[in-house]
Amino acid sequence: MKKLRISAISYLNTAPLMWDFEHEGRHFPKKEVDSHFEISYTLPSGCARALAEGKADIGIIPAAAYTGIPGLRILPEVAIASRRPVRSILLVSRVPVEQVRSVALDTSSLTSVALIKILFEKWLGGGREYRAMDPNVEKMLEECDAGLVIGDPALQVDRSRYRTLDLAEEWIRYTGKPFVFAFWAVRLDALREADPALDLTAVFRDSRDHGLRAASLEQIAREWAPRLGLSEDAIRVYLIDNIHYRLDAECLEGLLLFYRYAAEIGVLREAPQLQFVEIPKIVAT
Repeated sequence: MKKLRISAISYLNTAPLMWDFEHEGRHFPKKEVDSHFEISYTLPSGCARALAEGKADIGIIPAAAYTGIPGLRILPEVAIASRRPVRSILLVSRVPVEQVRSVALDTSSLTSVALIKILFEKWLGGGREYRAMDPNVEKMLEECDAGLVIGDPALQVDRSRYRTLDLAEEWIRYTGKPFVFAFWAVRLDALREADPALDLTAVFRDSRDHGLRAASLEQIAREWAPRLGLSEDAIRVYLIDNIHYRLDAECLEGLLLFYRYAAEIGVLREAPQLQFVEIPKIVAT
């Protein structure tokens, strides 16, 4: 059977999701992972591009990308979402938000770009100028009033030097809904060619569950703290309190609202119906 090519995001917030693929897991002993999957790491926009171009079969794609890539199925239950301030999706500036007229947009982002435009258009006042740039805060603020920074670079922003607006916090303030940044999606043609005995929903769900165990989080914190220049405690708090890893009913409501608002202001095409990978039914024998 065909190996499934996984495109994953090279940010801290995906570390729990990838636990079973990088460590000994229940579904696949580490030595057997290569017989089922090929894994590569990139930025969120890169995952979307790999799926769109057929260079990946499964990707942790930005929610915004789902509206523009036909033939995808969503793996249920797993997401990168937030029910509170997320800390890793920030608008950074030296002036109050009402004085911001130009915004530099992190080129690695898709969903957060749509979200900041929704926030300005619906609640913070429209009419901003947007410019795509690399996520270098100082350079962004040399050319624009504010910069949108996502992922690990956002976690490393020195908040004592800048004003910051947490985009998830603002979304929740105005809508009362969680915000979904990304989820696993599978190309339908790849799904048809995969091993029919492979329960992808269980594989990715269980990998998340194993990655969120206390011992796993301790190991992730030890490994990632020196990489990001953050304390181990800051890593744990971020993964436990700031990121919500379940694509539950409330998150789906928030996701659909995001799609509706994005289509209303013209930053995304109208979202297709959400279509999921079916969970295999257990037949009693």
